[in-house]
Amino acid sequence: MAGRTPIPTKSSALIAMIADEDTITGFLLAGVGNVDLRRKTNYLIVDSKTTVKAIEDAFKEFTTKEDVAIVLISQYIANMIRFLVDSYNTPIPAILEIPSKDHPYDPAHDSVLSRVKYLFSAESVASDRR
Repeated sequence: MAGRTPIPTKSSALIAMIADEDTITGFLLAGVGNVDLRRKTNYLIVDSKTTVKAIEDAFKEFTTKEDVAIVLISQYIANMIRFLVDSYNTPIPAILEIPSKDHPYDPAHDSVLSRVKYLFSAESVASDRR
């Protein structure tokens, strides 16, 4: 234990979240929440009053922040801004679609899973040519 180097806080990365209140609450209880000096949080709670524009703005903000490594977004919310999620192609922050309590996960709509399937099908075609 004495030889371990502590993790520097300047290079630490955050997990940002766009989800319903129950999902956000669970992650906040796990210690994922953050509030910066300008009182900006690393999450957006989406309810029936949240506009699609607010979701788009939060997605754009979280994907451009340098201290965010992962953006967790409920799949049903990602479907509201599917064009943004599908057009996002930067590896960091990674976009992960998660299920919510009221909306089950549908792998057919997951952009990351569809990209992985495409890559593996392209690899199998390339390996057949050898």
